[in-house]
Amino acid sequence: MRAVIALALLVPVGCSSPAPRPFTPDDLPAGDPSSAQQAVPTPRVETVEVASGVRVVVEWPAVADRDTTGMINAFRDYRAGSFKSVVTGGQDTAYLETVQDGASSDAYRWVREFLDQRRSVRGTSRLYALNVVSVTGRGAELHGCVDETGMRLLDAETGKAVRRQPDWTRKPFLQAAGLRRGDDGVWRIKLLRHAELPSERAKGCLR
Repeated sequence: MRAVIALALLVPVGCSSPAPRPFTPDDLPAGDPSSAQQAVPTPRVETVEVASGVRVVVEWPAVADRDTTGMINAFRDYRAGSFKSVVTGGQDTAYLETVQDGASSDAYRWVREFLDQRRSVRGTSRLYALNVVSVTGRGAELHGCVDETGMRLLDAETGKAVRRQPDWTRKPFLQAAGLRRGDDGVWRIKLLRHAELPSERAKGCLR
């Protein structure tokens, strides 16, 4: 992470003399912004509009290199794309471009379950605490917290919320994604795992 640099200027003060004026080096004009404390990078928040009333909010880390950005993009596009497939009744399948191997089957089954039960969604899904925990060659593992307490499961035919909401709308969980960088330089998800509360791994998602 970028270091925060503070420039401390020490100025001697005499006991009886008036308070000295701030010291300005000859080679640094007064008021030069580079003399001030450098700003600390702050996380940015991205909102992906999936459909009317459905969005995915991504809380990005303060600093992300090229590979980390690619991994988070893949994770974001998988989550947003899966919901888009659900709300379009399975017509939009772009989410399948973000996954491969075992993750492809898992992602397809997840969407298919909604469609088979004639369910849809509305609300906001939030992704945060995104962290690359390991990188080995072209492979990597990304952990992220998913909070869908702002989502509601709907009856796809009536558009009304179902009476009994599932557990994933009640508490956040930890999603672990194994990824691989392809020959085209694009990161795709190969493996998906999750941990739910009260699992110790998921407790870090509480806030």
